[in-house]
Amino acid sequence: MVNTRNIPAEDIELGLRLRATRERAGLSQRALAKKVGVPNSTISLIESGKMNPSVGALRKILDGIPISLSAFFEFQPDPERQIFYAAEELTEIGKGKLSLRQVGGTLFGRAMMLLKETYAPGADTGRVMYGHEAEEGGIVISGRIEITVGEERKILGPGDAYYFDSRLPHRFRQVGPEPCVLFSACTPPTF
Repeated sequence: MVNTRNIPAEDIELGLRLRATRERAGLSQRALAKKVGVPNSTISLIESGKMNPSVGALRKILDGIPISLSAFFEFQPDPERQIFYAAEELTEIGKGKLSLRQVGGTLFGRAMMLLKETYAPGADTGRVMYGHEAEEGGIVISGRIEITVGEERKILGPGDAYYFDSRLPHRFRQVGPEPCVLFSACTPPTF
């Protein structure tokens, strides 16, 4: 997972609610940002739960949808009901050398996040280890990955697995000449 700090559940819920409301209105992040005069990154940070906007800032953003503050908080997005996903339907949420393909387009109403993670040669979640409120585990499908959890460090290969309390500082780093592919689960979702 690529979280860089603990994110309160309320911030995650607010972000998921904003995303669902924006998508229901047929607006992209970029279109909404342009419409209300804020940087695209602001909408992205709020939707990912990494920024908690002031009431005034949220009202300004909601005016671009348009929806009132009270209607926004009353709105209950429907959880995704899809059961099966073709490979091309997985939602890319990673970037650069790290591909994170999420099962499902939204995590609203979900208690678990499932990912197909692909670490290109040299990919790393960052030199600074991070923690978040969750538990996570995974199984390496191909390649090799070095995982550091607290003071423990281990290189895992195909068939090896991990499971830990995500509140412990942790880091993932691809090692070896070939990309590393793994499947992981995290509960509750952290993005």
